[in-house]
Amino acid sequence: MVNVTNEDTSNSIIFSDDAGVVTTYSPGDIAWILAATALVWLMIPGLGLFYSGLLRRKNALSMIYLSMMTLATVAFQWFFWGYSLAFSETGSKFIGNLKYFGLKGVDGDPSIGSPRIPALVFCVYQLMFASITPMIALGAVAERGRLGPLMVFVFIWSTLVYDPIACWTWNSNGWSFSLGGLDFAGGSPVHISSGTAALAISIYLGKRTGYGTERLAYKPNNTSYVILGTAFLWFGWFGFNGGSALAANLRAAMACFVTNLAASVGGITWMLWDYRIERKWSAVGFCSGAIAGLVAITPGSGFVGAPAAVLFGAVAGTVCNWATQLKFVFGYDDTLDVFASHAIGGIAGNILTGLFAQSSVAGFDGITEIPGGWLDHHYVQLGYQIADSVAAVGYSFVMTTIILWLMHLIPFLRIRSSNEEAEIVGLDEYDMGEFAYDYVGVDQELGHEIEFRPGMGDQGKTVAGVTSGGREVGHRSHGLNGHGNGGGHGDGSTESGIEKTVG
Repeated sequence: MVNVTNEDTSNSIIFSDDAGVVTTYSPGDIAWILAATALVWLMIPGLGLFYSGLLRRKNALSMIYLSMMTLATVAFQWFFWGYSLAFSETGSKFIGNLKYFGLKGVDGDPSIGSPRIPALVFCVYQLMFASITPMIALGAVAERGRLGPLMVFVFIWSTLVYDPIACWTWNSNGWSFSLGGLDFAGGSPVHISSGTAALAISIYLGKRTGYGTERLAYKPNNTSYVILGTAFLWFGWFGFNGGSALAANLRAAMACFVTNLAASVGGITWMLWDYRIERKWSAVGFCSGAIAGLVAITPGSGFVGAPAAVLFGAVAGTVCNWATQLKFVFGYDDTLDVFASHAIGGIAGNILTGLFAQSSVAGFDGITEIPGGWLDHHYVQLGYQIADSVAAVGYSFVMTTIILWLMHLIPFLRIRSSNEEAEIVGLDEYDMGEFAYDYVGVDQELGHEIEFRPGMGDQGKTVAGVTSGGREVGHRSHGLNGHGNGGGHGDGSTESGIEKTVG
C-alpha cells in the first residue's frame, strides 16, 4: 500500500516508501506538471489540425484521425513497456530494461527526472512527449500512406526509436546525459528523431502521383485549421517546455518566456522571407515559422536567456524556410516538410544551445549546475551537442528504414499502397469512408462521370469530362517558386510563375 499523507501546516504531500524513507512533495509542483501534461496533450490534436489544413480536402480528415490514433497507441505502449525502456534506473546507456513493465512500482517514489515530483506524475507527463513524437513523423505519410498498418508502425517505432533516444538523452544512465549533452525538452528525442523518420518515410513511400506537375501545386485546403492548429501547438508548448523544469519555479517561468519569444521571432522571420518573393503576408508562412522557432528553442529553453531566444527564432525561421527546398534538390517528396521544420530546426536548436547555454539560467531552479556553453567559455559543449544530434539523425534514419522495409515484407503491413485509386480519391474516402466536411467532390483524375445532387444544378443529370478538381476551391496562385504556399508547406512541387486556377 502506498503511504501518502498531507502535512496540515504546509499542505505538503508526505510519501514514505517500504524502507521508511520519507519524501516531501509540493502540491504546487505536482499541480503544475499535471497542468503541463494537459497542455502537451492538446498539442497532439493541434498537430493533426495543422497538418489537415495544409493538405487537400480529400485527405484532411486522415491527419486528424492519425493524431488521435497515435495518442491511443502510444498510451498503451507507454504503459506496456515504453516508460520502463526509457526511464528505468537499472538500464544501460542506450535503453532501459523492463523494471517498470506494466507500470509495476510506478507510484509515489521520487522520479528519475526530478526528486520534486513522484514517478507517476513524471510518467504521465513524459507519455505526452512519447505520443506527439511519432505523430510528427506521420506527416510524411500524408496523401499516400495506408492508415491501417500505421498503428503497428507507431508501436514498433516508439519502442525501437523514441524510447532509446529518450533514454540516452534524459535517463541519468544515458550516454548523452552522462557525457554532458544539454537537451531540456526534446530537441533530439522529439524533433530530430521524428523529422529524420519523416525523411526515411518519404524516401520509402516514393513520390505522389503527379509530383512535379500542376496537379500537386495546390493551396492548403483550410488555412483556418492551420492557424487553429498552430494556436493549439503554441499554447501547449508552454507545458512542453515550461513543464520540463519539473517544478513550479523560476526556471519554468524563463522557459515559458523564451518559448513565446522564439516562436514570435520565428514566425515573423519566415513570413518576411516569403514576403520577399510574393509580396504577400502569408498566414501559413507565419505559422510555419512560429513552429520552427518553437522547435529550435525546445532543447535550450531551460538553459538560455531572452536575448538568445531572439536569435533562436531568427535562425530557425531562416534555416527551416530554406530547408524546405531540400526536397527539390534531392528529389524526395516530404509532403508537409516535416524534415525541414523538425529535424533541421532541432539540429539548429541543439547547436545554438551549445553556444548560448548559461549556468546562471539553468540554476534558476536552485538545483541544476552545468558548466554552460560557449557563452560561459565551456567550448566543448558544442561538440557534445553535435555528437548527440548526429547520433539521433543516424539512429532514427537507419532504424526507421529497417522498420519500414521489414513491414513491407508482410503484405498487410505495407504502408505504401499499390492501389493508385487510393491516392486519387484520397485517404479519407478510400481508407475511412468519412470526410472532414459535409460535402464530397471527386478529383479530375478519376475519369468517370460526376453525378449532380440537389443544390448542384440540374438534379439527376451527369456531366462527363469534368476537369475541375472537386475538393479544391477555385483560387489563383501567384507563386514564383516552391514558397508559393508559405515556404513550401503542403504543396509538394514548385509553382510556375504563371497564374493558374486549381479546381
